[in-house]
Amino acid sequence: MPVDWTPLVELVNRHQRFLLTTHVRPDGDGLGSMLALTDTLRARGKEVHLTVASVIPPRYDFLDPDRLVERFTPPGEKFAQAEVAMVLDTGTWNQLGDLGPFLQALQVPKVVIDHHLTQDDLGGVQLVDTSAEATGRLIHEAIVALGGPLTPRAASALFVALAMDTGWFRHSNTTSATMQLGAALIEAGAQPSLLYDLLFEQNTPARLRLMGRVLSRLELTHQGEIAYSSIERGDYERTGATPQDSEDLVNFMRGIIGVEVGLFFMEQPRGGIKVSFRSRSRIDVARLAERFGGGGHRLASGAILATDMDDARRQVLHAVSAALDAV
Repeated sequence: MPVDWTPLVELVNRHQRFLLTTHVRPDGDGLGSMLALTDTLRARGKEVHLTVASVIPPRYDFLDPDRLVERFTPPGEKFAQAEVAMVLDTGTWNQLGDLGPFLQALQVPKVVIDHHLTQDDLGGVQLVDTSAEATGRLIHEAIVALGGPLTPRAASALFVALAMDTGWFRHSNTTSATMQLGAALIEAGAQPSLLYDLLFEQNTPARLRLMGRVLSRLELTHQGEIAYSSIERGDYERTGATPQDSEDLVNFMRGIIGVEVGLFFMEQPRGGIKVSFRSRSRIDVARLAERFGGGGHRLASGAILATDMDDARRQVLHAVSAALDAV
């Protein structure tokens, strides 16, 4: 369903100071969307601050050479002067981490721009289109509605957003419209071959060692329809990797022949188990993730369980097995 961008345009026209954020452990869609919109707002003379309540994965450093995105730490007084707060690529409190309570207390207009099914009431204008393959598409629409500009830097950030949320144009959410938008971003200055190299051809030895541990723990169950593996906290010290090096490893699980659902269990530094769900087609893993307090897309979602690894595996495998038996 098309988004009416009038509320956003009116807020931008009326206000000067903006705060932009996205979900914890931000991906290419969240970061690319933030940085592209920031570029446009600043070109229009606006003051923009960007913050995320977690570490930024190093693989995306090239998108933000000036280090505009700051890590949020409470109480966050430096961001309290914002006149408008924008939340991109998520619409749930639990994805905002320590920034959530700050935003709840911040008495300014709030805007959510997102494409995920799972949404909380964040107390603001919801500009949500779940048919969009990436939030980057929505930010492109917003930039057009604002009258631009779409700079080469913003086009590159949006190309990353679009490409990463479509598996570099391989996933089922890739359409002819996706390719048309990609072409428009290339015409505006994005360089796909360079961006691919920066994203996928810069693995560290530590990440490859971590990948080896994940693959060595690979398990299949439910007649080969479920594949799962895990990362334990001690793996990072043993391999020299960081939690950000785990991005995309869940795709190995779903990529096995005969597998319908891939699962990736990650022990969290502060406790609990983060679970990434990937479905080939038959299972709506967003609904499964919602049972555990998470959410996402029909074919890709996540949740964090406040338990240990064995119990998380037991609960999630039981739920996924029951879902497969029901279809």
